Amino acid sequence: MDKSEIDKIATLARLRVSPAEADEVATRIGGILTLIDQMQSVDTAGVEPLAHPLDAVQRLRADEVTETDRRDELLALAPSSRDGLFLVPKVIE
Repeated sequence: MDKSEIDKIATLARLRVSPAEADEVATRIGGILTLIDQMQSVDTAGVEPLAHPLDAVQRLRADEVTETDRRDELLALAPSSRDGLFLVPKVIE
């Protein structure tokens, strides 16, 4: 990577890279791209993708109703309602 590519990337990413930092940034980006090339060259045929490396299962709470039905009470506070729904002014024509 040359300095013009670093400047272009920095502009697109809205980063400020001084000319003194450009060489170090180019070296680091080059290292990252080399690592990506190494990773892409690994044969992954027959390897199934996994969502979690430890094959963990998420513990879920029981699906139970914990709140009381307050719909009528809350609708009574609304300026306008019909058929169990809040009525609001039309916003989009």
